Amino acid sequence: MEKKYQITFDPEVAEVLYQNTISLVLSTYQAGKVMVIGSINGNSLHQIPFSFKKPMGIALEGSKMAIAGLDEILFLSNNENIVDTIKLNENNFDTVFLQKAAYTTSTLDIHEIKFGDGVLWGVNTLFSCLCTFDINYSFRPKWKPNFINSLTPEDKCHLNGMVLKDGIPKYVTALSQTNSKDGWREKIMSTGVLLEVPSSEVILDSLSMPHSPRLIGENLYLLESGSGRLLKVDVEKKSYEIVYEFNRFIRGMVHYNGFLFIGASQIRETSKSFNGLDVKKNSTQAGIIVFDLNKRKKIGEINYLDTIEEIFDVQLIEGFLKPVILTQNDERHKEIITFSGNVFWRKPKSTN
Repeated sequence: MEKKYQITFDPEVAEVLYQNTISLVLSTYQAGKVMVIGSINGNSLHQIPFSFKKPMGIALEGSKMAIAGLDEILFLSNNENIVDTIKLNENNFDTVFLQKAAYTTSTLDIHEIKFGDGVLWGVNTLFSCLCTFDINYSFRPKWKPNFINSLTPEDKCHLNGMVLKDGIPKYVTALSQTNSKDGWREKIMSTGVLLEVPSSEVILDSLSMPHSPRLIGENLYLLESGSGRLLKVDVEKKSYEIVYEFNRFIRGMVHYNGFLFIGASQIRETSKSFNGLDVKKNSTQAGIIVFDLNKRKKIGEINYLDTIEEIFDVQLIEGFLKPVILTQNDERHKEIITFSGNVFWRKPKSTN
């Protein structure tokens, strides 16, 4: 049988994960997988693929995880110590994120999601707005850019990235300021914007496909995917500094202890949207770039040799080197009962 998800990696990557006791979680909607990557000895990497329908944004906060998919958001938790039970410890997992709920959204093209002050925030790309979720509706619209005249399922500006501050959205990225169906596709290389929320004030414009805005301390960073650049933003002066030029299509970023973990994607020859990007010739593999933000240099890379071509989001799990995700698609999920401080396994019902 043909092997899938084969990777090459620099040894420095395994060392960084091991020394910081962290694991990476990345989404690839193209392959329909969420990948968990860790290092159990500091010398090698292991990865575990999990199947999802078009996974996009991943949110992590404490023991909670959420994953936005094609038409639903899954909510998971590792609040109870399932790995100490006999059912899973033979695999040497050090924590289990167990699915606790699935929220039906329909096909909203949810991009980034973040846990905020008591709610989950989502970038609702199809309706060009930020939203939250409750059991009564597919979504609750909370904010839209002031150039969007109405909430319609037309992906008018390709809103995609979001930063929260004090639990509520503060900045967003979009690929244009257009107000027509798929209008963002017209001049994809030079119409991207960074906006302040709730004012819709334009902090930066004329960007090439901005993604993944992140607050690191008091500093705001983002990825300019079309040019392959990492930017540091001066919000007050409405200017930016180029931190590093990767010259690859980069999207998805998370920070930990001075390191950035940045997703890189392959641009296919058949891609209509990305065919004219400056970084196309260098975007031949998908993977993860590890970048030392303090020294402003690359530490190493993970690159996929097959199967995975595009990466959307990159997040990390703190304190664990070999986590596992257990959804309702796994038969073992039906056997587990948890409540505060307790884990019980039910015997599977006989099929006789």
